[in-house]
Amino acid sequence: MFTASELLENFNSHIAGLQFTRTPKGLYAPVEYVLSMGGKRIRPVLMLMAYNLYQEDVTRIYAPATGIEVYHNYTLLHDDLMDCADRRRGKETVHKVWNDNTAILSGDAMLVLAYQFMAECPSAFLKEVMDLFSLTALEICEGQQMDMEFEQRNDVAAEEYLEMIRLKTAVLLAASLKIGARLGGASVEDAERLYDFGMHVGVAFQLKDDFLDVYGNPKVFGKNIGGDILCNKKTYMLIKALEHADVEQRSQLNRWINAETFQPAEKIAAVTELYDRIGVKEICENKMSEYSNRAMESLAAVGIAEEKKEELRKIIENLMHREV
Repeated sequence: MFTASELLENFNSHIAGLQFTRTPKGLYAPVEYVLSMGGKRIRPVLMLMAYNLYQEDVTRIYAPATGIEVYHNYTLLHDDLMDCADRRRGKETVHKVWNDNTAILSGDAMLVLAYQFMAECPSAFLKEVMDLFSLTALEICEGQQMDMEFEQRNDVAAEEYLEMIRLKTAVLLAASLKIGARLGGASVEDAERLYDFGMHVGVAFQLKDDFLDVYGNPKVFGKNIGGDILCNKKTYMLIKALEHADVEQRSQLNRWINAETFQPAEKIAAVTELYDRIGVKEICENKMSEYSNRAMESLAAVGIAEEKKEELRKIIENLMHREV
């Protein structure tokens, strides 16, 4: 079996060799640009890992793995446009290098390309794979819409937030694992257990992102901390802070949330200090552990040799201890 690092290295070489020869070049140049940015490529690696639990030659599913990666990057391209983000992975975003219209159209092309790559899976699994891929793509749109609506609401419940990140982040990880497992020959039951594993990992992963935005080391995290605090993003941490705060603490939080002028460093420090007093750090850590444990339980139920699961176990361990 391959390690996750080996799969990533080999798949990166595959992505680097992709060529889009159709014209006009102006449509495909942004696609090549986005894919050249690199990244963890966790979704295709998870698909290859799940396949590798049952089969050795992972190159046989490089096409659907590429489809997952192209699709994920399509969502990032459009997310950057909606968020007016200037940089992604240390480089200028597509709408900054080119323009908004190019970002929309090239993103649309990436969605079509993702479906073309995915459809190259073995014909015996074509309907099952495409049905899951299509449902996942729709769920991600639903999660994005929820996230946008949360910006205009002050009554977002923790359960709503967890459902939003399940849809926006976790379902694609889960689908990657399930597709890889089914293409490798896993039973329907084991593929579903790996899907559940990916779902729990995905929620834990996003909760960790929320956590690191407040408590991460900026030198390790790769960006300034406190961005979510400055824009009043409805994260699990803010939601739980408002839920557990006493009257005075809630008043202080709302004062910072509603402040139109402030010193960024002062707001970050004040809100973080409130989080500390309310106990939000421990609340978030407990919820991450809960989802991590659920993931481990789902993985344990998969009916294959325990040693084959080791690389997937490391995913959880790396997630819980990561600083970026």
